[in-house]
Amino acid sequence: MKPQFFCKYISIILFLFLFLLIFTGCGIFKKRPPEIIENALRRIGSSEYPDFFDDMDYDGLENCILGSLSYLNRVSPIVKFRFGQDIFNSPHMIKSLEHFLNFIRTKPLKDELIQYIKENYLIYSTVGSADTPGQVFFTGYFEPVLQGSLNKDTEYQFPIYVRPDDLTTIDLSLFSQQFKGKTIVGRYINQSVVPYYDRKEIEYQGLLKGKVQEIAWLKDRLDLFFLQIQGSGKIHLDNGDIINVHYHGSNGQPYRSIGKLLVDQGKISREEISMQKIIDYLRHHPEEIETVLNYNPSYVFFKIEKDGPLGSLEVKLTPGRSIALDRRLFPLAGLAFIETKKPFINGDGTIDQWMAFSRFVLNQDTGGAIRGPGRADLFWGNGPYAEIAAGHMQELGNLYFLILKPDIL
Repeated sequence: MKPQFFCKYISIILFLFLFLLIFTGCGIFKKRPPEIIENALRRIGSSEYPDFFDDMDYDGLENCILGSLSYLNRVSPIVKFRFGQDIFNSPHMIKSLEHFLNFIRTKPLKDELIQYIKENYLIYSTVGSADTPGQVFFTGYFEPVLQGSLNKDTEYQFPIYVRPDDLTTIDLSLFSQQFKGKTIVGRYINQSVVPYYDRKEIEYQGLLKGKVQEIAWLKDRLDLFFLQIQGSGKIHLDNGDIINVHYHGSNGQPYRSIGKLLVDQGKISREEISMQKIIDYLRHHPEEIETVLNYNPSYVFFKIEKDGPLGSLEVKLTPGRSIALDRRLFPLAGLAFIETKKPFINGDGTIDQWMAFSRFVLNQDTGGAIRGPGRADLFWGNGPYAEIAAGHMQELGNLYFLILKPDIL
């Protein structure tokens, strides 16, 4: 073996050994990463079925289903989708969605829909989390619309970066089945793989300056931060053009909630916490912005898309219909039904009350903070209502999945 290859081999082995120590409780981290629960769903009987009342029209649902079908038609027929203890392949997923789509195109009445589902579909409910068994904690996200420029100047100073060329992803399952489903992100330097730069190193130390291409420049550091949280957005450029930017990877650093930080520090009450409240607090305490933002070392890179916003399945998200779930636990592109609460907005833009609602949705996205069988993120679209709903939504609710019975032709 040549010396340079031997050194490279040893470096990788040492890196993986260090990674193994971290994940097996060597004391470096106080919290171990959450375990993957394979059976995040359980099949339920008809006595546990929800009401299946949908508060939206079927047009948006049709478009959302077509998005999932476009994804499923791209994947291999042997790809498996887990519904609790049951496994279905992609052709069955396609047939399941096509049957449902054909039926809702008839504009069925509520009782007709319920009867159709009972006769043709199996229903699964989430197991929930340890804190809320059988229930899901719903948050929301939206598509921000921001002002930007293709050129840096005194007004536009904060760059939206493309994915760096030196960003490296390692599939650890290639080294051991013990790490099945786990990947790490880093950079390759001097024949070693090391963690990628964190937010502080990128934003405040400028370690990517002149090395990574900028898509555009924004006016506000907070706008950039929350664009990364949302994962996509529209940028209205000062030359009159509009571009869609979409998530294209992260630096692999852990996601930490700055909202939780501010609550834990007593700066915002748990009852008041929202995206809007966080922004308002930081605007009034600019001296804390650097410390607070750097608490979250995760950093997101983007790419330009012709259309958007796109979810993790590379299909266009449908407002009110697309949800983000833990992709390790729930069937991608699957048809689901949710019951939770949405805000009723006064004429002055304030929330008057939260009202119960239910609707069919599809699993078309994921997110760094969406982990476990008890978390879901609902996409609200763009505009004032979407921003308010997404920024304030913190509601418990129910999540069900539907799949066509295997014996239905």
